[in-house]
Amino acid sequence: MSSPSQKLTKRVVDGAESKEARYDLWDSELPGFGLRVEKSGTKTFIIRYRANGGGRTAPRRFMTVGRYPTLCMEDARKRAKELLGAAAKGDDPAGERSAKRKELTIAQLIDIYADEGTSHLKPLTRKYTLARLQHHIIPTLGTKKVTEVGPADIERMIRAVINGKTAKDEKVGPRARVIVKGGRGAAAKVVRDLSGVFTFAKRHRIVAENPCESAKKPTDNKRETFLSADELSRIGTALETAAAEGANRMAVDIIRLLAFTGCRRNEICGLRWGEVDFEHACLRLADTKTGKSVRPLGAPALELLRTLPRHDGTDYVFPATSGSSHFQGLKRVWKRVRELAGLPNVMPHTLRHTVASEAVSNGETLPMTGALLGHANARTTDRYSHIAQDPAKQAADRISRRIANAMSGKINGNVVVLKDKNAA
Repeated sequence: MSSPSQKLTKRVVDGAESKEARYDLWDSELPGFGLRVEKSGTKTFIIRYRANGGGRTAPRRFMTVGRYPTLCMEDARKRAKELLGAAAKGDDPAGERSAKRKELTIAQLIDIYADEGTSHLKPLTRKYTLARLQHHIIPTLGTKKVTEVGPADIERMIRAVINGKTAKDEKVGPRARVIVKGGRGAAAKVVRDLSGVFTFAKRHRIVAENPCESAKKPTDNKRETFLSADELSRIGTALETAAAEGANRMAVDIIRLLAFTGCRRNEICGLRWGEVDFEHACLRLADTKTGKSVRPLGAPALELLRTLPRHDGTDYVFPATSGSSHFQGLKRVWKRVRELAGLPNVMPHTLRHTVASEAVSNGETLPMTGALLGHANARTTDRYSHIAQDPAKQAADRISRRIANAMSGKINGNVVVLKDKNAA
């Protein structure tokens, strides 16, 4: 999508806000010079021109000049003028760059991908993706030319990761370590990450094909696990025991909210009071994996939230014990809870799967289940937009009550709000 041309100035660039779709602003003084604004808000200077000196039949080229504000307005205009001038004389800067990029190594391609191809990712997703590429792909494929990598190379890399050849545990500072794990699960994630890199390279005409598509890929051996009523009861008992042992109350309440809502861990750990809408019985999350999201709340979740204390000087529901961030100590308490419950392989995300399973197995429609969980698929999300919050809240009520009942040791009957044994 393009907007009417105007002279690009620092003020115009700074004022260009993100929209629902990516769009371009074109400069009125230097034809072919523009600014691309991504949905994420990332701003990049670009040029467009026709190769071979111009002409309607000449192929149209687009080329990135640089990322703003790394490249300032004045330098971007100067560089664009040089590139467009060369194109007018018959040169093909974008084509030459593409040719040079075909000689790139995988390590160099990953550097370009990190700078130009990850702006659509959430910060935490970007961090983990680039870390996996750095620790698994570069040691195994980093020195190979991008045009030389085929499906057999991908499969060899997969075997190396599965067999733990890229795993390591290194101390990198006084209180910091780099722990890289291998195995089938890691290999499945890594090959998906690398496929994203090659998709980026294919889109930019660096490679003709994505070799990951033809490679034999592993499954991560993970089924969509969920907890039975008996297992939920064991989790509920374990939470009360952990609380009686002195486990951090915030961690215990976070786990309960995860079970009642089906939210992602970071959505609850980072929850703010401004996102809790008691009047309409929902969470209005400002920033999730899929952007803004409204999640209906059932009675158990609402009742638990109403009992939580508010802390001075912060809007976080679960603030950190020191500093200005949110609570970070869930891992240790969760480990103790699953030990007490005798469920060593259960993860916090299993609670999210459990909400989905409860919803579907008890007759909730797939769109309604997706609305409860805030699913990532954009087309599915569009289908949810017509669902009224009242029926969604009723569904949340039904599901969270069943889970709360199970966690309290009941299969049927009235919901019992879990409380610490040593609570006043």
